[in-house]
Amino acid sequence: MVLVYTESEEGKLKKIALEAVSYAKGIADAMGGSVTAVAVNTSDTSELGKYGASKVLQVSNSELDTFKAETFADIISQAAKAEGAKVVVLSSSANSKFIAPLVAVNLEAGYVPNVVELPQSTDPFKLKHTVFTNKAFAITQVNTEVKVIGLGKNSYGLKENETPLTTETFSPNISGSGAEVVSIDKATDTVTIADAEIVVSGGRGLKGPENWGMIEELASVLGAATACSKPVSDMGWRPHSEHVGQTGKPVASNLYIAIGISGAIQHLAGINASKVKVVINNDPEAPFFKAADYGIVGDAFEVVPQLTEKLKAFKAQNA
Repeated sequence: MVLVYTESEEGKLKKIALEAVSYAKGIADAMGGSVTAVAVNTSDTSELGKYGASKVLQVSNSELDTFKAETFADIISQAAKAEGAKVVVLSSSANSKFIAPLVAVNLEAGYVPNVVELPQSTDPFKLKHTVFTNKAFAITQVNTEVKVIGLGKNSYGLKENETPLTTETFSPNISGSGAEVVSIDKATDTVTIADAEIVVSGGRGLKGPENWGMIEELASVLGAATACSKPVSDMGWRPHSEHVGQTGKPVASNLYIAIGISGAIQHLAGINASKVKVVINNDPEAPFFKAADYGIVGDAFEVVPQLTEKLKAFKAQNA
């Protein structure tokens, strides 16, 4: 049996939760098993059956409204033991990257993060995953009885596999945590960086926060999330919740557009998993051009408004 942790926010399932269930179903089919999902304070879990889950363990407790990695890891570990799970699947979100190693310790399991496809074989159990900040792939064989997998974002996709779904109440022992949550800052974007298929990001080349309107307008047309480089958030032009890169939020979007960002190595390491990278910069020697799939050498204040208008016209013609 394959157990999958399905992340939610304010009671609603995240897209990465559905991708994790899709992936878990692929493993379960290969191993001749089924998929059980763990959902914490989630109001509607019916969609999980659409992607292959046959059972949901519903955990409801107001103490869990605030995320604490040790507590969530204990809940998932208890569910895995109760269900006799041989494989535990989590996403590669910021929260799950804290949870997964703790689950592996609790279950005495091998853990492989940033997995990009179904196991190459299940006996022995071999997984392909990214290494060296997404610059290479490795094949790792997991020899422990229980395996913990961290699925790379947008690496498997959503695959519908309608399955009859049952829901059970699960009441684990909720442990205390030595961590204290002092405050929580939530991004107010319509589309969050974690769930975005497209990310539009700006750097110091925009010259000031007063010029961010064109970034937001382009993002709105594309249905994208907005982001920024570290210097921009450090200067207070944009909130730290939008900082992407090795020291900020990792990005694995289908399309990443960098505007006025030179491409420091820390920034490139954090966005390298994005499938298509586009850079707009007036400096042809900017390092980002070497990493990008497409590049435009030009003044962002001229290029971006024109690009936005062209996209608006295209959408209007195809509406």
